[in-house]
Amino acid sequence: MKFLTRGLFALVLTIFFQTQLFAKYLYKDEVIFNPKFTEEVESLGTELFNKTGISLRLVMLKELPRDMTMYAYEESILKQFKEPTVLLTFSEMNSQIDIEVNDTTLYKYFDKKQVLSPVTSYVQAFMMAVVYAKSIDDFKEIMSNTGGTILPLLGGKAKKNMVTGKYSAAMFNGYLDIAQQIAKAKNVELEHGFGSDSNQETLFYVRVFFYSFILYAIVMYVRRTLYKRRHKNG
Repeated sequence: MKFLTRGLFALVLTIFFQTQLFAKYLYKDEVIFNPKFTEEVESLGTELFNKTGISLRLVMLKELPRDMTMYAYEESILKQFKEPTVLLTFSEMNSQIDIEVNDTTLYKYFDKKQVLSPVTSYVQAFMMAVVYAKSIDDFKEIMSNTGGTILPLLGGKAKKNMVTGKYSAAMFNGYLDIAQQIAKAKNVELEHGFGSDSNQETLFYVRVFFYSFILYAIVMYVRRTLYKRRHKNG
C-alpha cells in the first residue's frame, strides 16, 4: 500500500514538473496550477507564434517581489526575450493586471486600453459615465473605454473554492482576446479559438447581472422618491 502511495505521489510530481518544464507561454504560474489551463495557454501561444512570429506570454503571480513595481517586474522579464514579445501579467495579492511589450510597435496589433477596460459594453459605460463623470471630458473618456475582457470577470463574486477558476477564466479570456487581435492584424486565422464561445457567454451573464443591478437601483430610487413624496404630503 505504501509502495502504491509513493508511486502515485511520484507520478503526480513528475506530471507537475513536466508541465512546468515545458510551459513556455504560461511563463510563470504561482496561482492556478491547473494542467488544463496550462495546456490551453500553451496551445494558443504556440499557434500564435508559429503564424505571426509574436510571442504572447502570461505570468500569474501570487505577489510582486518586495519593493518592485509591476512595470519594473515586467521589464526584468521582457529583456530576456529577443523575439517580439507581449507580456500579460496578473498579481493576485497586489490586485494588479498589466500588459507590456519589448517593442512598442507591437501595440499596433492590439488595443491594450480595450482589453484592460473595466466595462464590457457601451450601455454599461454610459451608466458609469452618468454616475461618475464630472465633466464632458470625463464623460467622453469613460464612453471611449469599453470592451474589457479581463476586469469584468475578475470583478465578479466567486465562492471561496472557485476563486482560482475565476482567475483562470478571466486571464485566459484576456489572453485569447489579445491573441485574436494580433492574428486579425496579421491577417491569419487561429484554429485554437477554443474557449471563445464559453468566455463570451460568461461576459453575457456579466452584462445581464450589471443591467439587472442598474434596473433594480432605478426601481428602488423611484419607490423611495414616491415614498418620500407621499409622506411629505401627508
